[in-house]
Amino acid sequence: MKANVVLLLVLAIVLLFNSYELISETTAKSTPKTLTAAENKAALKKWEASPDGIHFKNWEASPAGKKVQAGAAKIRKFVRSNSNMQGIVTSLSLPEGSKLGFGVMVKIESEEYILSMGQVSKAELANLKSLKVNDKVIIRSHFVSKAPKYAYPIVNGDYLEKDNKVVYKRVAKGGC
Repeated sequence: MKANVVLLLVLAIVLLFNSYELISETTAKSTPKTLTAAENKAALKKWEASPDGIHFKNWEASPAGKKVQAGAAKIRKFVRSNSNMQGIVTSLSLPEGSKLGFGVMVKIESEEYILSMGQVSKAELANLKSLKVNDKVIIRSHFVSKAPKYAYPIVNGDYLEKDNKVVYKRVAKGGC
C-alpha cells in the first residue's frame, strides 16, 4: 500500500514536470525574438540596398518627398504628446487609388494631410459620414506615416471630435 502511494506520488511529479517543460517550450517558441540594435541596423541596411529601399530613398530626396517630410515634421510635437490638433476637413475622399480604409483630407497648421481611420465598423462609419467639407475638427494621433504613393503625410486617426462630440475613437486592441 505504501509503495503504491509513493509510486503514484512519483508518477504525479513526473507528469507535472513534463507538462511544465512542454508549456515552457511552447511559450519560448511562440514568443517573438526581439532584435538587438545591431540586428535592426543590419536589417535596415539590407532593406535600403533593396529596390524598394532605393526607390524610397530617392523619393525622400525628391522635392515631393521633402514636402511630405516637412508636413510630417510640422505636427510631430502634437503626435508625440498625443495632444489635440485643430483641423478643417477639405475633402471627403482620399486620393485616387488609396488603400488606407476610411479617411478624409484635412488641413492642419495650413498643410494638407490624409486622415486615415483604417477599417471602421458600421456605427463608426455612420458617424464619420456626417462630416462635411469645411467642418472644424479636433484630431488626436500617435502616428504619422509617409509613402511615395501619396503626396501627403498620412495621419493615423485615433480620435476625432466635431462640435464637442466624439465622431470617432480608435479602440486599442491587444498590447500589454
